[in-house]
Amino acid sequence: MSFSLLVETERFPIAGRFTIARGSKTEAEVVTCTLSRDGHAGRGECVPYRRYGETVESVVDAIEAMRRHMEGGVSREDLLQAMSPGAARNAIDCALWDIEAKTMGHNAHQRVCRVLPRPVVTALTISLGEPQEMAAQARAAAHRPLLKIKVGSTNDAARIHAVASAAPNSRIIVDANEGWTEDNIRENLMASAEFHVALIEQPLPAGQDEILRHIPHPVPICADESVHVAEDVDALAGLYDFVNIKLDKAGGLTAALRLRDRAREAGFGVMIGCMVGTSLAMAPAVLLAQDADYVDLDGPLLLARDRSPGLTYTGSIVSPPTADIWG
Repeated sequence: MSFSLLVETERFPIAGRFTIARGSKTEAEVVTCTLSRDGHAGRGECVPYRRYGETVESVVDAIEAMRRHMEGGVSREDLLQAMSPGAARNAIDCALWDIEAKTMGHNAHQRVCRVLPRPVVTALTISLGEPQEMAAQARAAAHRPLLKIKVGSTNDAARIHAVASAAPNSRIIVDANEGWTEDNIRENLMASAEFHVALIEQPLPAGQDEILRHIPHPVPICADESVHVAEDVDALAGLYDFVNIKLDKAGGLTAALRLRDRAREAGFGVMIGCMVGTSLAMAPAVLLAQDADYVDLDGPLLLARDRSPGLTYTGSIVSPPTADIWG
């Protein structure tokens, strides 16, 4: 099928400041791909991530480089061969899913989900800060069932303690964003266990994963930066317990579904995560998250302004997308 292609960049302000071990930002910069054919339009949103060498400009250029292919006709399977994993492929792949659903007159969930999709509980992220600052954020969110806290600096045990004390009834995910070291990982793992943390994300830099093979896991450890696509899974055996699947890393819903299935086959738990984006980016991930162990799709909750229409968030519960949003 041939399509016309429109690529746009947009900025959405973040409510306050979003801070992780690698830095802070006050807005979400997203790239949107729209594919049109026979009066129908499909959209996909991606978030370029500098950790993987991506910029808004480079992602736009990568999508534009596919214009001839899109106008000549390309399938989602073709796309997996034509582009590398990453944000650009994600935007095109999700737009293809969306326009397929619209032109064929069915909902995307009929092809993605084994049963009718349901609302899921998402984590809410607390930015990296001093322990007292993070405790204040946690106290304000203590009614939420699942919190994810950003760490990856010195004195992380104090941060974990502060948040756990401020939100004693919430389950907690600790995300180090590759910020721990061989010198402090044992201390931080034991602090996480002491304060009943449910899961730890990517404690060490990708490439230093072998350390995890030789230390106890008192709390399950989840690969994030160390896993992008299905082909990465086998190398994680004996190192990690869970994998965090993000559409922008995998390069679209098609590749993310393959990663999820391969992870399950290999015995890993599954978390579905996101970059900081709008409801358009979260919509396909909500379908992917239907059988996940943990869901972290709080991007729109971190924004001062989301798209309209957007996904429905009721507290920490996010409902599946309606056709006017995506799919």
